[in-house]
Amino acid sequence: MPSDPGRSSPSPTVEIPGASRDEKKEVDDSNATTDIVVDFNGTDDPLNPRNWTKKKKWTATLVVSAFTFISPISSSMIAPASSQVADRFGVHDDVVIGMFTSIFVLAYAIGPLFLGPLSEIYGRNRIIQGANVWYLAWNTGCAWAQNTGQLLAFRFLAGLGGSAPLAVGGAVIGDIWEAEERGQALAIYALAPLLGPVVGPLAGAFVAEDSTWRWVFWSSSIADVAILALGVLYLRETYPPYLLEKKTRQIRKSLDAEKGPLRNVRSNLANEDRTWSRVIQIALTRPFILLYKEPVIQVLSLYMAYIYGLYYLFLTSMPLMFQGVYGESVGISGLHYLALGVGVLVAAQILGSLTDSVYNKLKAKNNGVTRPEYRVPLLIPGAIALPVGLFVTGWSVQAKVHWIVPDIGIALVGGSIILSFQAIQLIVVDMFAFYAASALACVSFLRSIFGFGFPLFAQQMYRKLGYGKGDTILAVIAIVIGCPAPWLLWAYGPQLRARSKFAKQPT
Repeated sequence: MPSDPGRSSPSPTVEIPGASRDEKKEVDDSNATTDIVVDFNGTDDPLNPRNWTKKKKWTATLVVSAFTFISPISSSMIAPASSQVADRFGVHDDVVIGMFTSIFVLAYAIGPLFLGPLSEIYGRNRIIQGANVWYLAWNTGCAWAQNTGQLLAFRFLAGLGGSAPLAVGGAVIGDIWEAEERGQALAIYALAPLLGPVVGPLAGAFVAEDSTWRWVFWSSSIADVAILALGVLYLRETYPPYLLEKKTRQIRKSLDAEKGPLRNVRSNLANEDRTWSRVIQIALTRPFILLYKEPVIQVLSLYMAYIYGLYYLFLTSMPLMFQGVYGESVGISGLHYLALGVGVLVAAQILGSLTDSVYNKLKAKNNGVTRPEYRVPLLIPGAIALPVGLFVTGWSVQAKVHWIVPDIGIALVGGSIILSFQAIQLIVVDMFAFYAASALACVSFLRSIFGFGFPLFAQQMYRKLGYGKGDTILAVIAIVIGCPAPWLLWAYGPQLRARSKFAKQPT
């Protein structure tokens, strides 16, 4: 075929074994080295997690949620048995007693900084499964602790492993679901870290009352073995750059075996950051860069940190409320965690049914353009319900009215927290796309610091101020932080994203 004047003749096409039609490249007659860019094979490539069947997607979602469920159970399960542990080890300091529960949450602040970026090198699945084995070993070790130092150290190390699903799970949901579909999936996933701390103390109260505090750890380890088995059987890798890199290595190996002229084979999603030397730098810098440079992350992280701190404050102070004020036994006082659970479950169901419909309606009004800000309206109900629940709980306990009234307030607090928690997770995943793991690590870091710190001053605050004044102060802070947040994100979110080098732009 004659060539046009001034243009080189077309190069022959080279068939690449194991590659898709999109991965065929041309080389010139001199056999010069040519880059091969490896991508997914169209819109029906089963290697792409977005193309998985609904059954496979929901299986992965539920397994990741199970991992995310067992770790928070362990974080709070010891709360009702803290007095037993204190008596066994001769501890009388309220701060140390609070640390029996909250030091596990402190590890949530450290683990995601490394586990999130590591998942972008070694894949989500390896990190979740490997970290779970680490958690299982140290959680079992807690049952054998012989002194306060051992128990606190083992709890912290178990929390490091337990933080992996919190750091990576939301990114897994983002990997496998389209933005228009992921609302319900993320609603179920986000339910786990809030429902787990409710189930933990409820079960822990009866376990501690009928046996010893050591069985609190043994029982949670037994449950984790079952979840670990589900992960091995059903959880598969979901991170697209890792999957394409694996495919790239296979193609490169086949070309080397044939000794062909093509050598430069690279993934379409290749990232120079995905090296061991860079991951440490990323782990120590990127989440804090996001926190420093991204106003959206600043607002969402602060609000989530506050509500998460309140959540663990309630988890550790409820035994004080119902055993101290109402004179109930350990087991009976643990039943009041059901109020928190009911609020979480009801709100999660409401949010799950509305999340995608609200998003899709707003998308339709904007001519099919997707925006992360379409998740913002979901923040409004939680911002209103939280201070109301705090007022009801605090003043009803202060007046020692019938226990059903503080339980209603506790349910409102639980419901408001899950509404805000899920909405924030959705906004972060939608807005930061491929940086979702690092963005979630940033959010997780600050909220875990608050989750660790709030229980340490709960008992002193309520003893000095009483439940009415104490919860009123907490409610006022919730109003100051929470109420402006939805308006600010809705009004200024697009402009802030436009100036960000990390945020995803509308599509």
